Amino acid sequence: MRTNTNLWWILAGFFFLMAVVYTVWSVIAHPDLAFVNAVEWVGSTALLFATLMALMIGFYVNQVHKAQSGELPEDSLTADIDDGDPEMGEFSPWSWWPIVLAGSAGIAMIGFAVGTWMVPVGVGVFVIAIVGWVFEYYRGYFAR
Repeated sequence: MRTNTNLWWILAGFFFLMAVVYTVWSVIAHPDLAFVNAVEWVGSTALLFATLMALMIGFYVNQVHKAQSGELPEDSLTADIDDGDPEMGEFSPWSWWPIVLAGSAGIAMIGFAVGTWMVPVGVGVFVIAIVGWVFEYYRGYFAR
């Protein structure tokens, strides 16, 4: 957890440095304009908000680490790979339903771009895929 916290602090510092470099560079690139007009505000603001977001996540991860006061396997130099391998649940490696779900999301998104008549088609495929994925263990060879 300590490593994750440090990575977020470093990322926040990087974003802040890039925000300063980006702003100064845009001012230097346009010496004939006033400062307010020379700054490219969209990029500077986006980098500043990326800095604030990284700071927020780093602060949160730091507070969680202090509250748990435990060491993760990633923080120990003597840890094995298997030490950080928790049980994640049961997944079907043969299941095609996640691919159908992704396709339904793709159909719906293309519907927003091409024609709204495709969005209900994507929603219909989504309903079929989610029902199929939830109930795939209730019938056939893998029924329980």
